[in-house]
Amino acid sequence: MTYRVCFVCTGNICRSPMAEHVFRRHVEDAGLGGLVEVDSAGTGGWHEGDGADPRTVAVLDENGYTSVHTARQFRASWFPALDLVIALDEGHLRELRGLARTPEEAARIRLLRSYDPAAGDGLDVPDPYYGGREGFEECLEMVEAASGGLLAAVRRELEERTP
Repeated sequence: MTYRVCFVCTGNICRSPMAEHVFRRHVEDAGLGGLVEVDSAGTGGWHEGDGADPRTVAVLDENGYTSVHTARQFRASWFPALDLVIALDEGHLRELRGLARTPEEAARIRLLRSYDPAAGDGLDVPDPYYGGREGFEECLEMVEAASGGLLAAVRRELEERTP
């Protein structure tokens, strides 16, 4: 059975597509590409159908990641098909929990940086949209730092499913 992870930010053009592409690489490098499906969405639909922000694309490409992306809005109806919904900041976490229809759905929502032991109390990945390139590079660093811990958690979940 496929394990499904969806990263969620505001418009699905900066942080969540970056997290999607970075985590997908971690999954593939771990040999789990056939077992784990990775995607992303936004809490709002302002950019639905658009590609990722050009600065996101540039930072991903320059660091050897794929960057093909089409923005979409998260739908509450997706919860039953998802194993983990990864919020990029506290605001997304609150919005997603508000969309969850059951305690079980709400329990699947986590903050990305909660998987980074060095993150401390600052678990938000700041929105780089209104800033310069350095914000996108910082975003990538935070996403990369949390991806290993997230991969370990997903691997544990997969092992628990195996009889």
